[in-house]
Amino acid sequence: MTRSTLSYCLTLGAALLWLNGCAMLGPDFETPYSESPTNWMEEGNGLFLKPTEDDTIGWWSTFNDPTLDKLIELFSTQNLTLQTAAVRILEARAQLALVKGTIYPQRQEMNGDLFTIGDEETQVTIDRYYNVASIGFDVGWEMDFWGKYRRSIESADANLLSTIADYEDILVSLTAETARAYVDIRTLQERIKLAENNADRQQESLDLVNLQFEAGVVTELDVLQAKTLLSTTRAAIPNFEAALASAKYGLAVLVGVLPEEINELLEPSQPIPEVTDQVATLLPAELLRRRPDIRRAEMQAAAQSAQIGVARTELYPSFSLLGSIGWSANDTGANSLGDIFESNSFSYTFGPAFKWNLFNYGRLKNEVRVQDARYQQTILNYQNTVLNAAREVEDSMKSLVKSFEEAKYIEASVESSERSTELSTLQYEEGLVDYQRVLDSIRSLTVRQDEFAQTKGEIATNAIGLFKAFGGGWQIDYQNDLLLPEEMVDAMAERTDWGKFLTIEQDGDE
Repeated sequence: MTRSTLSYCLTLGAALLWLNGCAMLGPDFETPYSESPTNWMEEGNGLFLKPTEDDTIGWWSTFNDPTLDKLIELFSTQNLTLQTAAVRILEARAQLALVKGTIYPQRQEMNGDLFTIGDEETQVTIDRYYNVASIGFDVGWEMDFWGKYRRSIESADANLLSTIADYEDILVSLTAETARAYVDIRTLQERIKLAENNADRQQESLDLVNLQFEAGVVTELDVLQAKTLLSTTRAAIPNFEAALASAKYGLAVLVGVLPEEINELLEPSQPIPEVTDQVATLLPAELLRRRPDIRRAEMQAAAQSAQIGVARTELYPSFSLLGSIGWSANDTGANSLGDIFESNSFSYTFGPAFKWNLFNYGRLKNEVRVQDARYQQTILNYQNTVLNAAREVEDSMKSLVKSFEEAKYIEASVESSERSTELSTLQYEEGLVDYQRVLDSIRSLTVRQDEFAQTKGEIATNAIGLFKAFGGGWQIDYQNDLLLPEEMVDAMAERTDWGKFLTIEQDGDE
């Protein structure tokens, strides 16, 4: 290589390197504007209070239920849906690292070949058959003059953040779902217990009626009515038990255990989890920061915004720096393949190139329009996500307030029904009222007690819904790993060289 050629190559390379970072087509992303509430309509209710830092982490601990705490712990480490979301983060990390590699020379290839050639004997090719060998190294570098690759990196980086937010959103949703399933189980257990107790009470009433019938005090009608009420109450128990079994199996899937193991986790039996007199809430301004689905929608918009810039680069010429060095030899005449690394076997090429897609502007412009339309869809999705988040909070707060009000009235009706049953039974024994009055009192008590159990379950469920609406639950500590089982991490590391990707702290450039 002559001095003038070397000087030319260095000057050209420096110029292209400077051009490589001087332009970025496409819009720079900004968080879309979205209407958000300034206050909650129910925030003046004495039921709600502003949270402390502790209130915003493990909200399930407010129920003071060790079994629920254990189930949440198992879910966070064993739920298969959550683990799938965690593995998608690893995929997104690897994809980001892959895209980062495009900023460097895209083609770096060593190549070689050995051919046997059959040719007509001439003065140029003395031998009819001869061998040709070559070895070389090719480099091709499309310069990122218009920001094509930098925008791609922006998009991949935002996609990684979106995947992390998706993981956290699944964590929020399934944490709430685990708690709801647990509340449903405890509610069904209490309803079964109440039904069994009422069946015992109704059996005692039937025994009393039978005595009265045998003494000739009442007619057979009273006996038949007592039997009908008892059978109706007992008939509800198998349905409750079937629903309880189904709820247990659903919880087993959530916490990642087999159905036969779930009964051990739920022992001993506990009452329905109770909500404290005051529930922690968030300020509306904090909702955008706390809800993972809002952050996910924002990052999806950021990823798509960068794709507009990538599409626009195709409207302009691309500039590349190409180079090749190699050695070639043959064994014709006095030549030998062993001479391949001699100086006269060496050759090289080096220089710039450009490519410009002319006469395709309709297709290329429409691709930009496609990407812009998709970006506008992500903006609308973000705004809709914010609105839905606010709606979920308002719905949950209102439902919680009203379920507390409902519980007060039903609890009062239960107390009245219990007293009514006692009085009507006593008056019946004394012959002051007929048996229909007793039946009505017992039937009312049975219904009111079951309603009260359901309402207590609804209070807990509505509180869980409120915690979920505020985005509570993703703060489970996973700073050192992605809550993946150790055996899974070991299997992946043994199967593939993951470098530092299997931990939270990593560069993402491997």
